[in-house]
Amino acid sequence: MNIHMQANTGQYRMSSKEGFASFVLRMRSRGLHDQRLFAAIEATPRQHFLNSAYQDFAYSNRVLPLPCGESIEGLDDQARFLSALAIEPGHRVLEIGTGSGFTAAVMARLAARVTTIERYKTLAEAARNQFQAHQIENVVCKHADGRNATAGGPYDRIIVWLSSEAMPRQYLDLLATHGVLITPVGQGDGQQVMCRMAKVGSRFEREDLMTVRYQPFIEGPAAFL
Repeated sequence: MNIHMQANTGQYRMSSKEGFASFVLRMRSRGLHDQRLFAAIEATPRQHFLNSAYQDFAYSNRVLPLPCGESIEGLDDQARFLSALAIEPGHRVLEIGTGSGFTAAVMARLAARVTTIERYKTLAEAARNQFQAHQIENVVCKHADGRNATAGGPYDRIIVWLSSEAMPRQYLDLLATHGVLITPVGQGDGQQVMCRMAKVGSRFEREDLMTVRYQPFIEGPAAFL
């Protein structure tokens, strides 16, 4: 095993390749066998989307800090939600909450086009730089208020990384036929439920995926960050 020692700490860390392999084993042990998703994640080095201080944890399920007081979900949770989206080639995807840009980059390898919206200009610019560095050309990253993302639809898949106290109707209205929305619903100061809403004809079928805790929406794009 190719294990590296961190200087002056005596601690050992796995290479990114070993970290990815460990991630896949964890997910398979939990019943997730999404080979297309695994391939997309492997092709998108997650450590590149993190501050250097946290790159050793890129393939862990730890929540890690991002600039602007934001954070990135653990990889296991990200993978579970992206797999539940069931993105297919040709799909148009909307993401609310770009964050590091990692999930948008992964989805871009699965879909025809991804539109991702971020309220913090700092994060949006950093994500665009990563898309360019990795030659990902089918992502559009917008600095805007994601609550008002009503243009550009319909979308086949929508994923929201910010919580709403009630099911956000504006995103349901953006779904194409057979579309899927995944979003956290619940009180902003407590636990929420990550919900999967599948459009079937004129109705929606709801599946609760797991209990989560996400930051609620904040009004408007950030003025300074």
